Amino acid sequence: MNKFKQLNKRVIKWGDEKDIFQKATSLTQINKTLEEVEETKEALFAKANGLEDYINSKGVVCNTEEEILDGFGDQLVTILIGCEMQQIDPLQALESALKIIEKRTGKMVNGQFVKDK
Repeated sequence: MNKFKQLNKRVIKWGDEKDIFQKATSLTQINKTLEEVEETKEALFAKANGLEDYINSKGVVCNTEEEILDGFGDQLVTILIGCEMQQIDPLQALESALKIIEKRTGKMVNGQFVKDK
């Protein structure tokens, strides 16, 4: 079994142990993902401003690099749980998205890829 599948199984086991599958919904799970995205955004903003440490929106002093790593990891965990809730294979979802975006055309605008209509 490859490493991704092993880690995904651990995430699902953890989610099950925490009763996430019994007490949460796909909508509450995507809200958790959005929360994690915002926390990661705070850390990335701190890094962009040259801060080694910063005070997050909850008033906690955080190490910027550690929060970036943790934030992307937390996002992946919430997405994997969301996939499980919807009975979606996360690698299949990724492959499906890649098939679409690899064909996209567009351009970079202010540091962000903007797809053609």
